[in-house]
Amino acid sequence: MTEFRFAHNIFGLESPESFAAACRRAAEQGYDTVFAADHLGIPSPFPTLVAAAQATERLRVGTLVLNAPFWNPALLAREIATTDLLTGGRLEVGLGAGHMKWEFDEAGIEWQSFDERADQLEALIAELTELFGSDGYEQQAVLRENFGLPALRPVQRTGFGGFGPPLIVGGTGDRILGIAGRTADVIGVAGVLQIPGQPPGTFRIVTAAETDERVRYAREQAGERADEVEWQALAQAAVVTDDRRSAAEEFLARSGSTMAVDELLETPFVFIGTIEQMADQVLRNYERYGFTYYAIHGPYKDAFAPVIERVRATSS
Repeated sequence: MTEFRFAHNIFGLESPESFAAACRRAAEQGYDTVFAADHLGIPSPFPTLVAAAQATERLRVGTLVLNAPFWNPALLAREIATTDLLTGGRLEVGLGAGHMKWEFDEAGIEWQSFDERADQLEALIAELTELFGSDGYEQQAVLRENFGLPALRPVQRTGFGGFGPPLIVGGTGDRILGIAGRTADVIGVAGVLQIPGQPPGTFRIVTAAETDERVRYAREQAGERADEVEWQALAQAAVVTDDRRSAAEEFLARSGSTMAVDELLETPFVFIGTIEQMADQVLRNYERYGFTYYAIHGPYKDAFAPVIERVRATSS
């Protein structure tokens, strides 16, 4: 039996009560994880994840993904360890290089080249691994000895070299997939590509053929780990319809995409069709790419929920 996992990301908050209710509904719908992103203008990830975990007993929580250049390693290690503790060891840590230049500008953080941001991501993973594996700061040794101050460490000991929570790294470029292959417990093959010549953060959806090549490359980078890690896909949309082609044409018209209709219907990152057709697509994607962990954008989570039940009934 193939074990699939499903997640959705959080787009916004209205009140503590409505957010808790939404998390409980996601758990009832069969979702396994709630993800928070790391962008300006949306909720701060770590408090949001603690609240999500408190609202449910089963849901895991995670970041998808933190922008590495936003974070000081020592302060991020504190956030991760605290959140993993307060969520009862249910945290998953997704890290990325960042792609929205305007956010860097607004936050007063230097926007560097992609290679420099990838270097920052790789260095951050190494520094977090070292911090999680330590026995705490030497400067606090007296407090630990005289007052029993416990070292602040993650509850989980699976990712980050066996010292922290599971690590998710995802992207489409060689540098990020290379980092993912060497370090991540979950390798995410992103559903979008930066359009050359357009402002940073201007994307198009990845085609099925491109996904074949990207998965092949990522598996090469993972080497012997390729069959041990989870393979994740970030689905861009889920549209329930009896007329796939017409719905695909409407989707392309709204999104301004330059993909052909047949390319959109074949990509593993968009689900269009009946519940049965979308469930079949999940299973075909597994056979073709190995994806077992899906994240869906928040606005589509209710439309996609029946697919979860169908997939699990079919694959059990």
